[in-house]
Amino acid sequence: MTTVEVPHGSRSVVLRVAAVIAETTDTNSVVFEVPADLRERMQYAPGQFLTLRIPSERTGSVARCYSLASSPFTDDLPKVTVKRTEGGYGSNWLCDNIRAGDELEVLPPSGVFTPKSLDEDLLLFGAGSGITPVISILKSALSQGAGKVVLVYANRDAESVIFAAELRDLVGKYPQRLTVIHWLEPLQGLPTADMLAGLVAPYTSYEAFMCGPKPFMDLVHDALASLDVPRARTHAEVFNSLAGDPFADHAPVQISDEEAAAAATVEVELDGQVHELSWPRKQTLVDIMLDKGLDVPYSCQEGECGSCACTVLEGKVEMDNAEILDPEDIENGYILGCQARPVTDHLKIQF
Repeated sequence: MTTVEVPHGSRSVVLRVAAVIAETTDTNSVVFEVPADLRERMQYAPGQFLTLRIPSERTGSVARCYSLASSPFTDDLPKVTVKRTEGGYGSNWLCDNIRAGDELEVLPPSGVFTPKSLDEDLLLFGAGSGITPVISILKSALSQGAGKVVLVYANRDAESVIFAAELRDLVGKYPQRLTVIHWLEPLQGLPTADMLAGLVAPYTSYEAFMCGPKPFMDLVHDALASLDVPRARTHAEVFNSLAGDPFADHAPVQISDEEAAAAATVEVELDGQVHELSWPRKQTLVDIMLDKGLDVPYSCQEGECGSCACTVLEGKVEMDNAEILDPEDIENGYILGCQARPVTDHLKIQF
């Protein structure tokens, strides 16, 4: 049995596994119990994810992000869904080892892949296990919103369709609001941007969300661009393996007198409040905000998860790693707080 005696950092919590559900031959869902004293910290928005600390004999542990497939409005307990990936240590360890009653250390829910309004008409794309955050959004919108929802769900075959029965039930419950379009490789072949554009042409006014392998999401981006869907109305979720340890507590920032004298100033809007901070040139935005005790959203601090995405309203930054942001994102002022360092003397940034 897997047990965790104490959390490895002040941000993480230890949760007991309530159930493990076999979704397909290579995909399991892990359902967590949430004690009363942790319910506030474990509140989540549709489309967010959990970061799990997975034991490793070689490195002590690895950190992996898994989307919540549950809805905070329709499911009693939070649930992440894990699909085995070839050579993927985290996914294979979880599928092979985790059972009901085990304990796992997790970071509180994070991520910005979530609609601003559940009343919007939504156009959702998922491929393979990319359905995980998408179905969270879908269930939440149907339960709490008033708009229509269209899901395009691509899989290699019918046996690979995760949540097939649940989707059938939802179509039966919301026939006027939910449309599910399955794309199965043996029947339709591999999708192209033109094919996808033809499928979703009637829904170009909808807010679009996508999750899946990069080639699939590239096709979706191209399809929506060909239909003149504004880039600001398309949202993508991307996960990469994390190399560092997001469970470790943040180390205090060490700043020399020389660095302090040359620091930029930044006005940061967070949760409706504006904070004016000194921003040394060698420090990231997340580092200085944590150092000031601000509850900045972040998870990996490696530029791989997008939790710390924010918008530059004034000024300019440079980033070490911004690969998960599209050129259009950067053009529109989006940055990653954990990678951003100031270039100009004064900046305004909004979370």
